[in-house]
Amino acid sequence: MSEFIRITEQPSHYRHLEKMSVKEIITHINNEDKTVPYAIEKVLPQIEELIIAITDKMLAGGRLFYVGAGTSGRLGILDASECPPTYGVPFDLVIGIIAGGKDAIIKSIEDAEDDRMQGWLDLQKHHISEKDFVVEILWLALQQAAPRLM
Repeated sequence: MSEFIRITEQPSHYRHLEKMSVKEIITHINNEDKTVPYAIEKVLPQIEELIIAITDKMLAGGRLFYVGAGTSGRLGILDASECPPTYGVPFDLVIGIIAGGKDAIIKSIEDAEDDRMQGWLDLQKHHISEKDFVVEILWLALQQAAPRLM
């Protein structure tokens, strides 16, 4: 495994936000946001395959688990919590799991994503089986830095 890298401490085009005007900051945010639809367009076939695989599992009695750390984990929990009222599905059909547990939903728990075993233990608490589908929500740059989730 490669050397552990703290992603939040890496060089960035936006490292000195405090030196930018509000207009510069929101322009940068808007320009970054514009890249998303093009990135998604490039992987639409893979997204379609993923959706079909997940729905097949769910229709066969399986569940969908979102796992993530930090903001990614919070977004998974948010989406999972919105599925029952939005789509009328049972509350235990889509489940969000965040590194660091429930406390990490409202406050940052540094290095929670670094515990490889805890992610598996968190899934086992839900009696995960081959019928279920696990989706890791991960900021792409974290793939080398988040062994807990992999």
